[in-house]
Amino acid sequence: MSVASTQLKSLIRREVLRYVRRPYNTFLPPLITNVLYFSVFGVILGSRIGAIGDVTYIQFVLPGLVVLGAISNAFENSSFSIFHGRWNEYIHEVVTAPLSHSYTVAGYVISSALRGLIIGALIIGVGFLFTSIPFAHPLYLIGFGLVTTTLFAGLGVIGGLFAEDFDHLTVMNQFLLRPLVFFGGVFYSLEQLDGLAYTVSLLNPMVYMVNGVRYGMLGVTEIDPNVSLLVLTAATVVVLGIDLLLFKRGVGISD
Repeated sequence: MSVASTQLKSLIRREVLRYVRRPYNTFLPPLITNVLYFSVFGVILGSRIGAIGDVTYIQFVLPGLVVLGAISNAFENSSFSIFHGRWNEYIHEVVTAPLSHSYTVAGYVISSALRGLIIGALIIGVGFLFTSIPFAHPLYLIGFGLVTTTLFAGLGVIGGLFAEDFDHLTVMNQFLLRPLVFFGGVFYSLEQLDGLAYTVSLLNPMVYMVNGVRYGMLGVTEIDPNVSLLVLTAATVVVLGIDLLLFKRGVGISD
C-alpha cells in the first residue's frame, strides 16, 4: 500500500470514527424521526389514501424518506466536519499534510457518503417494521444510493468551506435541502400535478433521486431511471470538480 493510500485511509478512518463514536447523536435521531414519519404518513394517512399505482402508500413514501435521511446526513457530516475544522483551526493539519487535494476531498466525501448510506440502510430497516420491500432492482438501488450520497457529501464540502458560522449550516440543511425533498415527489405522485407544476418539478434534482431509489426498491418510477442516473452522475462529477478547485485555491482555509 502506498503512502498516499495510507494517508487517505487514515483520514477516512478519523472521519468515520468521529460519528461512529457518537451513535446517540448520529443514528438514534433519524431512527426516531422515521418511526414517526412511517406512523403518521404511512399508517394513519396511508390507510385513508390507499394505493398509488401498484404499491401501497407507505411503500410509496419509503424511498423518499430513505433519500431524505441519506442525503441530509451525508451533507451534514462533510459540511460540519470541514467547518468545525476551520472554526477550531485544525483543518490546517490536513491541508498541510503530504496528501494531495484530490485525496483530501476523497477522504471527506467517502466518509460522509458512508454515513449517508448507513442512515439510508437503517431507515430501510425501520421500513421493514411497517411494510414489505421487494427490492425489485437492487443494482439500481445501490447505484442511486452511491451517487446521491456522494453528490450531497460533495455539496457539504462546499457548504463547509463557505459557511461563516454554524447557523449557515443549519440554514443549508433545513431550509434548502429538506424543502426540495418534500417537493420532490416524496408524498405525492407527479401525475397529480398540472402541466406547469409538473414541468417545474422536473427542475428539482430530488425528483430524480426519489424516483431512482423508488425504482430500485419497488420497481415503479415516473422518470426513466437511466436518465435519472445519468443526470445525477453528471451533477456529482461537476460538484466534486468544484470541491477540488476550492481546495486547490484554499477557499475558506487560507483566507
